[in-house]
Amino acid sequence: MTDTVFPTIGYLAWQLSRNLAGRLERELRALDLTLAQYNALLHTVRTPGLSSADIARRSGITAQSMGAAVNQLIGRGLLRREPHPTSRRNMCLFATEKGHAAATHADAVAGRITAEATSHFSPADNTTLRRLLYRLVEELNPDSLATGARAEALPGRERP
Repeated sequence: MTDTVFPTIGYLAWQLSRNLAGRLERELRALDLTLAQYNALLHTVRTPGLSSADIARRSGITAQSMGAAVNQLIGRGLLRREPHPTSRRNMCLFATEKGHAAATHADAVAGRITAEATSHFSPADNTTLRRLLYRLVEELNPDSLATGARAEALPGRERP
């Protein structure tokens, strides 16, 4: 037997993630979006010109799954592809006007779900929780938080 405290931070984070993702997934279905599609939309709105592989890394899902999500969004007219200015192998993704509207709507749904989940916390507790979670994610997967100029500053990252 160990003296480790249960539940661990990892277990609690996993439970939180599964719970929030499950709620979000159910609500996104009404908008005809999957979680992967939502991630693709948000990342292309926040950092136009990313590749599908960039978004997959940031989202923590496989490139194949993200590729399928991106293709569906392109087919629905929510995203568009353009050639990368310096790489013939990469394509840059951009949200269309319709994609921006869908991302805004989906982001509002996600915000409501988060607000409901944390409604029993004080504003100070919410700020502390967000800061601590941000620091953990920043350490574990800084790409997931990168946007705009900050993304360009990440070592080893080619930017369009």
